[in-house]
Amino acid sequence: MDTPRRFDSITIIFNPNSTGNAPKLASGLSEELASLLPEGPNIRLQPTQHAGHAIDLANEAASSGNALVVSVSGDGGYNEVVNGVMNSGSKDAVCAVLAAGNANDHSRVTGRQPLAEAIAEGKVRRIDLLRISTGDGPVSESMYAHSYIGFGLTPIMAIDLEKGSKGAIKEMFSVVRTFSKFKPFKIRQSDGVHRKFDSLVFANISQMAKYATLSEADDHPSDGKFEVITFPHMAKWRILLTALRAATKGLGDQPSMERYEFTTLKPIPYQIDGEVKSAESNTAVRIESVPRSLQILG
Repeated sequence: MDTPRRFDSITIIFNPNSTGNAPKLASGLSEELASLLPEGPNIRLQPTQHAGHAIDLANEAASSGNALVVSVSGDGGYNEVVNGVMNSGSKDAVCAVLAAGNANDHSRVTGRQPLAEAIAEGKVRRIDLLRISTGDGPVSESMYAHSYIGFGLTPIMAIDLEKGSKGAIKEMFSVVRTFSKFKPFKIRQSDGVHRKFDSLVFANISQMAKYATLSEADDHPSDGKFEVITFPHMAKWRILLTALRAATKGLGDQPSMERYEFTTLKPIPYQIDGEVKSAESNTAVRIESVPRSLQILG
């Protein structure tokens, strides 16, 4: 149920060196909120200084009680803010994103109204997050994802789609160009079986890279599960047909899970909300749903 909320502080985090219009959007949002909330919370503009700085800024902002932390960014910048808020341990902090990057899947799929209006109304709801853990014991590392975690071809397609020209047909040509340098990957699943994939994606939202519809899942994820979209290794012409189907009709219903585990056999890059990371060889990987763990507006 939506709960009216009035915030003690609003922190707007943005990259001042963004290739987009993040500084202008951040400044405009601050001015609009000052007009809408003349006797309201303390509104702060917080520019980042380096990669990963948004995590620290969001952690600090979320630790100050009833706080709203806004990321003026794409999915990658918002991922840092979400992780900062989660690392703070705050039970009250709320996150929001104002789209200002190439990849804005989360904003597009979960947004319900203009951000300034949503902040003024103060309606808050909870959604699930994904958590990826790599390694075991004291060397284990974890990160949260608001939208998806992907291994293999589909994340590569997403990056290429975001860099491509506008229009589904032109962007499909960008996808085709990635095929020549792509190779499938193998993992060892929890039952000990080795499997080869072209793509393995764990999705908390139903759409990716503007045009690709990954599943028929609810657009507002709060069911404690995520969708698992698998492309077993296949001929490249079949991959292309599957990609075209994702961009036009969608991939249809996909299996939902609360947890998925495997072990890497070789180093594997993966994409988490648009940011590229890597898992070393012989590393245990665990993907989990963290139910209703993030408070957002709307």
